[in-house]
Amino acid sequence: MTTPHTFRQYAARLALLIAACSLTACDSKNEAPLSVVDQVDVQRYLGVWHQLALIPNRFQAMCVTDTSAEYKLDDDHIQVINRCRKADGSIEQATGIAKIVEGSHNAKLRVSFFRPFYGNYWILALDPDYRWVVVGEPGREYGWILARSKTLDAATMNHLWQVLEDKGYKRAAFQLSPEQSAMTK
Repeated sequence: MTTPHTFRQYAARLALLIAACSLTACDSKNEAPLSVVDQVDVQRYLGVWHQLALIPNRFQAMCVTDTSAEYKLDDDHIQVINRCRKADGSIEQATGIAKIVEGSHNAKLRVSFFRPFYGNYWILALDPDYRWVVVGEPGREYGWILARSKTLDAATMNHLWQVLEDKGYKRAAFQLSPEQSAMTK
């Protein structure tokens, strides 16, 4: 069961963390600018994506398994529905919106779960068949590997780790989701 009060608390924390990153850490690391894919077909991107790996963060701390994001068109923006299973077995859900950054060919989004605060959601790598995606933000404080399925084979995951490292992320900062962890054992 979703608890709206808990959701608001985590959404507020997410907004504050993203805002803080946007104002400070993102520009202070002297890293090369973060590149994104050339273009994203929004219609193909819509639907459900399962989280396979992430940089642990406070706004997802309650999630223990089955973390997913669903994207749907809704008028002039994209509706974002994030879900996960908590330790007690209940489902946590947060609903937000995403707006495409003009001139980015749909590869950069601004996402909000707690308006008026928006955070960066940049598509760093995308499978040509839209089977997996690597998402991040310019400060490299947050990052995710998502896929249409709950697992990917070891060769594909190794490729995605290399993509992240080439983009300036540290592999050690990432944690595998439980479903993907089971595949690597």
